[in-house]
Amino acid sequence: MAEEAAAELLERAARRDAAPEELRALRVAVQAVPLAALRSRLAEHHLRALFGLLAVNDREQVSACVSILERLLQALDPLYVIQSLREELQKGLFHPDDSVKILTMSQVGRIVEDSAAVPEILHSPELLQQIINCIGGEKIAVAKEAIKSLSRIAQSQEGLEALFGSSLLGDLRRVMATSDVVRYRVYELIVEISSVSAESLNYCASSGLISELIGELTGEDVLVRATCIEMVTALAHSPQGRQYLAQQGVIDRISNIILGAQSDPFSSFYLPGFVKFFGNLAVVDSPQQICERYPVFMEKVFEMAESQDPTMIGVAVDTLGILGIKCGRQTGSRFQNLLSKIGHQAKNAPTKLRLRCLDAISSLLYLPPDQQTEDLLRMTESWFTSLSSQPLELFRSISTQPFPDLHCGALRVFTAIANQPWAQKLMLSSPGFVEYVVDRSVEPDKASKDAKYELVKALVNSKTIAEIFGNQYYLRLRAYLLEGPYYVKAASTTAVEGAE
Repeated sequence: MAEEAAAELLERAARRDAAPEELRALRVAVQAVPLAALRSRLAEHHLRALFGLLAVNDREQVSACVSILERLLQALDPLYVIQSLREELQKGLFHPDDSVKILTMSQVGRIVEDSAAVPEILHSPELLQQIINCIGGEKIAVAKEAIKSLSRIAQSQEGLEALFGSSLLGDLRRVMATSDVVRYRVYELIVEISSVSAESLNYCASSGLISELIGELTGEDVLVRATCIEMVTALAHSPQGRQYLAQQGVIDRISNIILGAQSDPFSSFYLPGFVKFFGNLAVVDSPQQICERYPVFMEKVFEMAESQDPTMIGVAVDTLGILGIKCGRQTGSRFQNLLSKIGHQAKNAPTKLRLRCLDAISSLLYLPPDQQTEDLLRMTESWFTSLSSQPLELFRSISTQPFPDLHCGALRVFTAIANQPWAQKLMLSSPGFVEYVVDRSVEPDKASKDAKYELVKALVNSKTIAEIFGNQYYLRLRAYLLEGPYYVKAASTTAVEGAE
């Protein structure tokens, strides 16, 4: 029986006299035994012995023991693991083999998720110090797990005190000095902790680490600057982060850097990130407010969209999609000229940029029913006609191409305008368009079927559709909606006399 065999092999491993083939057999046996049965057979001396067997320069033995421990530790309560194997975990984080570090860090991950076990880690400064050291490791998987665990530890007042109110802050700073890459891993941790609450941000700010991160925005190294703005953008995702950045004058500083980028030949390295920063602010704040308060940002978005650089155009198009209708209203004819360029890119650019253009067009043209005033409907119609000489045909031709992503992107444009009366009239007057909408045979895969279904749903749910499309078409669309996205008509079969 697998359970008996596993118990016997465990005993041999505990006496440290298991041969390599017996460790291989134990590796297989523990996978076959249910966790509850393993738990009843396991004792502390088995686990200590297996951890002890990791302390050899034998890759095969280390690999077998890691695999066995992975399975056995799953059977145990995280509180038991930290109370009984504290020293073993610490040694595991020092181990030269990355697989042992990953095994140990995954156990730390379990412990920090367990409210009963977390205090045990907080009272283990050596273990915490070693977790911090793991941020500086070469293996990114180990560093990521360490960041995740420390971030989780910092979710309590006691955890914040342990990290920022003791010598561990010095350990964090020491690890930061390892390299640029590691320094940014620590900044990533600080940003994650800051996003939890205003109190956690205060701890991070008092440590001086946030102001150091912000100081790097204006550093000489353009690549560091580009990485730095990503971190600052992440910091701005939380309300307390945005408030802190505004109070410290950082948002104005970023606006000034965009202004000064004209004279910097290396600005293309960091400008996209700086513009994305404002784009992200517009998502969480009012786009109109951002456009009005930081005109330099809007000007730069237009410049980037009008440039020949695909990277710049991509970021500008994404940003215009975010800013949407409010900023388009303020920029008049220049915006319409830009739409013509975006329409051209949607047709002719490389696939990735075409997709970004289609998504931006969808975002710009969508008008919720409660915002459909005559003025705004006139504006979205004029924007649509600015995209191309025959915009409906342009998107229809994109939707018939054999690339699922582009096909769905074009369907999303139709879905965005589907509830607007001018678009419904345009669809009806375009030969064969309504037949195309209700034709299921043109959708080859699940994503396309889902995208087409969303278009049908948007049309059917519009208050004006029955009046504009007429009863016959309206009922066909309703039938499509009721049948669902994946409906297949049963094929009728006819019996032929004399057929085999």
